[in-house]
Amino acid sequence: MSVNAGQGSVTDTLSLDFVQFALGAGVLRFGEFKTKAGRLSPYFFNAGLFDDGAKLGRLAEFYARRLLASGIEFDMIFGPAYKGIPLAAAVAIELARLGRNVPFAYNRKEAKDHGEGGTLVGAPLRGRVLVVDDVMSAGTAVRESIAIIQATGATPHAVAIALDRQEMATENGADVPYSAVQYVRNQLGLQVCAIATLSDVLQHLAQQPYDGSTMPYQAEHHQRVLAYRERYGVA
Repeated sequence: MSVNAGQGSVTDTLSLDFVQFALGAGVLRFGEFKTKAGRLSPYFFNAGLFDDGAKLGRLAEFYARRLLASGIEFDMIFGPAYKGIPLAAAVAIELARLGRNVPFAYNRKEAKDHGEGGTLVGAPLRGRVLVVDDVMSAGTAVRESIAIIQATGATPHAVAIALDRQEMATENGADVPYSAVQYVRNQLGLQVCAIATLSDVLQHLAQQPYDGSTMPYQAEHHQRVLAYRERYGVA
């Protein structure tokens, strides 16, 4: 499976189904896009385009199924502002539907100075906390989440993301020989669970053509994504 909680990563049906879903939703696109690291990427994953109830519900189903299959244990969910907020809520709803009811919380970017005040909303952070986000580029959001969770006395335990780009992270503008996911797992000590990886995207492009009219374009996308991974990818 494309479950990065362990040491390996192999493609499974859930991963490929998710890639197809992301393509159909327009969330996964091919072309030329500039990344936060300044690289020109031949693909782009914009989780903000899971922008209606049906798409968000389906996305939450993928997260929940992957989490339950991963064997990762956690006591509650935390969604970092802003994209993590609807993700955390949707995943909590889907897990409850599947018989795993857990509390969730999220943070505000700015502290509220009236009402209940503070920056945290939802259930009190306690126990082993699972952080839910869309992708992980540099691990910055995870480090911020870890600080918030630890400040309450809870334990940052694991991270769930939609797509692992499997590419080198950057530090001080320079490439480093590990990805943000590897950094979070190996340096920060958190388990990481991804619905799908770049390897799954490549397998989809190689084995599942859309139709006869788009096959030449799909082959071109495959070659460009493969070349990008050969340049920036990590094991």
